[in-house]
Order: sequence, then structure tokens, then C-alpha cells
Amino acid sequence: MSSLLQRVRRDRRIAGLRRRLRSELNAAGIEGPTPMAEICARFGERRGKPIRLLAVPMEVPGPFGLWIKTTAADVILYQSTGTTRFHQEHIIAHELGHLLADHPSDEGDDEMWRQLLPDIPPAVIRSALRRRTTYANEYEHEAEALATVLLEATTKAQEITLPSGSRRARRAQASLGDPVDVL
Repeated sequence: MSSLLQRVRRDRRIAGLRRRLRSELNAAGIEGPTPMAEICARFGERRGKPIRLLAVPMEVPGPFGLWIKTTAADVILYQSTGTTRFHQEHIIAHELGHLLADHPSDEGDDEMWRQLLPDIPPAVIRSALRRRTTYANEYEHEAEALATVLLEATTKAQEITLPSGSRRARRAQASLGDPVDVL
């Protein structure tokens, strides 16, 4: 398949995922500044399955976050040390992107699972988790695109300074586009 056709298909899929995210945000009543913990709680309620957030120290270099899908809950592990709160929010948004795009959840090496989830045998975790496929790069691209849109939609109001009510300011805003409608 040509790379152009692949790009077109990927862009169409991402556009569809963005529409789905917008629908999920609207249905969950999320608009404007909202912490990721609240977003996860509302998405979990809508899906009928909680999304649990777990801050854990992760070795660098290595993953900053993981999404683990179980029958009882979706668990998002994210870096607890050596990073900023904003980066942690981005990590959570990225892992939510995987969940919202219906990607298979993460798998990892036995030692990492023993450290993160000592009560669950790594073989059990591996049997339930499968994202490491030839689609990994596509999945990562989609998750990152959704994370970016999610963060723009839920943090942008904190950063926007509305222009004055003058005619000149309104013209400038109109010529630059409406910064509030990024979805």
C-alpha cells in the first residue's frame, strides 16, 4: 500500500477518533478545565467500569505510563517521580487515548510487572494484555493525537485570555480563528 494511502487512512481514522472523543466529552459533561482524575472518573462511570490511576516510580529510560485492561477496571499507571504534574496529566491523557481508541492494552517484561503489580503473576498479566504488534507505531500516533486534543479541550480555558471588547480586538480574533473550538 502506498505511503500516501496509508497516511490518508490514518488521518481519516484519527478524525473519526477525534469525533468520538468530542462525543464522549459531551456525554460525560466535560468542558473546560478538568483534571485528568475527574475525566477518568466520568469516563469510567459512562463505560460502567472504573478507570483507576496509579502513580508509580518507573525507570528512565522506559515507559512513562501504561494502560492495563482488566475485567474489573482499567488501570492507568503513570510516572510518579522525576516529572511535572503537567507531564503526568499528559501521560494519563495518552493512556486514555489508547483506551478510547480501543487499542489492546499494554504488556511488559516480567520484572516490570513484578515491581508494579507484585500480587499478579506476570503470565496472567501477559495473557490479558496485547498491544505489542506491528500496529504499535500507529497506536502510539493515535493515542498521542487523542491526548493532544483531550488536553487542549480540558486545559485550554486556563490559558486563554479573552481580548478586549474593542472592534479592533474582535477583528483580530476573527482573523486568527476561534481558539476555543479546537475539537
